[in-house]
Amino acid sequence: MVKSVRDKIKLKKARSDEQPLLFPELAYERLSSKRAAQLVDTMFEIIKKNLEKGDSVLIHRFGKFKVKFKWARKGRNPRTGESIILDTRRIVTFHCSPKLKEKINKGLAARSK
Repeated sequence: MVKSVRDKIKLKKARSDEQPLLFPELAYERLSSKRAAQLVDTMFEIIKKNLEKGDSVLIHRFGKFKVKFKWARKGRNPRTGESIILDTRRIVTFHCSPKLKEKINKGLAARSK
C-alpha cells in the first residue's frame, strides 16, 4: 500500500538542498510538504494498525517492530519505595536490521579515528 501511495505522488524537479531528504530515491526530486506529510502519515497509520492487531511490522533493511505481552508484576516506586502492582500490558519493541546496525557502527568507527 505504501508503494502505491508513493507511486501516486508526482515529483517536481528542484535542488536537493532545499529540503531534508526522506528517501534516497528523492535525492534529485522534491515533494511538496503536504505530499511528504501524507506519505509519512500513511506509513505510520499502516504500522499503527498492524501493531494494534498484534502483528509484527518488518521494514526491509531498517528493522522490525514487534508487540510483546508482559504479565502483571510487583514494582516499586523508586522515589518513595512504595510497592505497587504493575498491570498486564502489551509493549512495542524494535530490533534493528543487521544492515542498519552495520551502517551505524561504521559511522561510529569513522568518528573515533
